[in-house]
Amino acid sequence: MPNEAAPGKSSESPHNFREFVDTEPSAPFLWNRRRYASGGTNPVSTRDRQTRGDAGLKEYQELLVQGSGQIIDLVSQWGVQVIGAVGVLIVGRWLSGRLSAATRRGLERAKIDATLVPFFSNMVYYLALAVTVIAVLNLFGIETTSLIAVLGAATVAIGLALQGTLSSFASGVMLLIFRPFRVGDFVDIGGVTGSVQEIALFTTRLHTPDNIVIEVPNSQVYGKVIKNFSANTTRRHDIVMGIGYDDDIGVAMDTMRKILEAEERVHKNPEPFLGVTELADSSVNILVRCWCASGDYFVLKTDLLRAFKEGLEGAGCSIPYPQQDVH
Repeated sequence: MPNEAAPGKSSESPHNFREFVDTEPSAPFLWNRRRYASGGTNPVSTRDRQTRGDAGLKEYQELLVQGSGQIIDLVSQWGVQVIGAVGVLIVGRWLSGRLSAATRRGLERAKIDATLVPFFSNMVYYLALAVTVIAVLNLFGIETTSLIAVLGAATVAIGLALQGTLSSFASGVMLLIFRPFRVGDFVDIGGVTGSVQEIALFTTRLHTPDNIVIEVPNSQVYGKVIKNFSANTTRRHDIVMGIGYDDDIGVAMDTMRKILEAEERVHKNPEPFLGVTELADSSVNILVRCWCASGDYFVLKTDLLRAFKEGLEGAGCSIPYPQQDVH
């Protein structure tokens, strides 16, 4: 059968090489090979490189224009918010520092304990800074309600886990604010007696007269009865001396009054009191009340007890002791 011509091609054979090159797709390669063989250049290859270079340059320019447009869109969309966020951070941090400094000065003028001043000033600083961060997040459209709820739930969980510690902390803050005692005071806290050596946020350190250091949790300190023996500058002695029923009460009271008048540490105002307070089973009890400085209390008491005994015995009075006759 005769060969059919391919679609789009002439069935007639080309009359020369130029016509063959123009009509045959593979002809340029044959023609280029002949030109290379004769030492000529490759115009088709040069033309292709120029075309591809122009296309690549055009594509690069299009990508550059597209990227520049995206950058401009991002800058126009987020640039103002970023600048505003940076401004809010700078102003918020400055205001936080100013509020903290103002809080510190106010507490110092109010003569709040030095332990609490940095605590409250730092708390004000970080609270103001937290408000600033929340404001910055709102500028970027971030929902902070759920974040605050999560932080609140975490705070509650931590508070429950550290309930005892937080109770001592809160009690320590109350102790430092209301100051029922100060460092150096001699106190009795729930049966524990000693000089206050340190008042911290969580514990109170006592130094007992027998040189023992006791750490008491502040939750127990603030919840117990506190006796402060150093709160006032003066204290009163209540001393009971017993004499026999056969002894002269007037002589005994005059003897003890002279001892009180001779003692310089006993205050003359208010005047010492002496009186019979009880007719006991084996003695007549005389109560002596006198005032002295708080620092002289313990030593003065021991000196008065010795002086009363020796003076009553010297005046012919007896100091009876409980006895029982068995028949």
